[in-house]
Amino acid sequence: MNACIEQFCRYLETEKNVSPHTLAAYRSDLEQFAGFVREELGESALPEAVGHLLIRRFLAKLAKGHARSSIGRKLAAIRSWYRYLVRQGRMEQNPAELVSTPKKEKTVPYHLSIDDVTALVEAPTGTEPLVLRDRAILELLYSSGVRVSELTGLNIAALDLDAGLVKVLGKGGKERIVPLGSHAVKAIAAYLQALPPEQLDRALFLNFRGSRLTRRSVARIVDRYILNLATMKKVSPHSLRHTFATHLLESGVDLRAIQELLGHSSLSTTQKYTHVNIDRLMEVYDKAHPKAR
Repeated sequence: MNACIEQFCRYLETEKNVSPHTLAAYRSDLEQFAGFVREELGESALPEAVGHLLIRRFLAKLAKGHARSSIGRKLAAIRSWYRYLVRQGRMEQNPAELVSTPKKEKTVPYHLSIDDVTALVEAPTGTEPLVLRDRAILELLYSSGVRVSELTGLNIAALDLDAGLVKVLGKGGKERIVPLGSHAVKAIAAYLQALPPEQLDRALFLNFRGSRLTRRSVARIVDRYILNLATMKKVSPHSLRHTFATHLLESGVDLRAIQELLGHSSLSTTQKYTHVNIDRLMEVYDKAHPKAR
């Protein structure tokens, strides 16, 4: 089974052009499933020996310690793998197609208030290159709503600060042009001025060794400034993406425009922000209407 998984992962990487993060998630989920199959059917079990009832038992085992969204993701990975094996002629049918996806819990994305996000992006103060970098990162995340993986993949050549635009490489290798606010443009320009000339044709955001920042490094940077702002909850870099979308929606921006800015392939993914907006409307109603209580 492991050989089939590796073949599938090579296909995802070379032909589907999935991100390293997505590839690692597929591999991890499928290896976990393969381990379960070997426990049930023996070490020499083949993908062809798996039926839909075995997949259901795997999901039932996961139900005790995993969120429904996590279980749904693992099932999606198994479906994709078997779909690939069917196309390769190794399987006649996809057993995972007979297994229904568990309904996701409805969660409202956490977002910061305007005052809190302003305090966060203005937290890095100073003229040292790394401080200027941190300010540029925070301003860019909130100004553009880009994913952290998109931010860490940016090169300086993708910027057009005069026009206030950045070219982003999103999921599936899809490019999109995203506008930048004036504060983000100023912060990025200040950071670029602090870089040595030999670094100006490389990655945009670098660590102290001159290497491209990783997703984990960006999370640590955000955590560091959050620790100094005691009024905030636990905030991740992705919270700034949620905040970007929510503030646009509250200001009356069309949902389809937000979809384009976020790089969502489906409008249903963007619609989760409408729940945030409804909650905000209810809060305002409860406070303002004399018969609300």
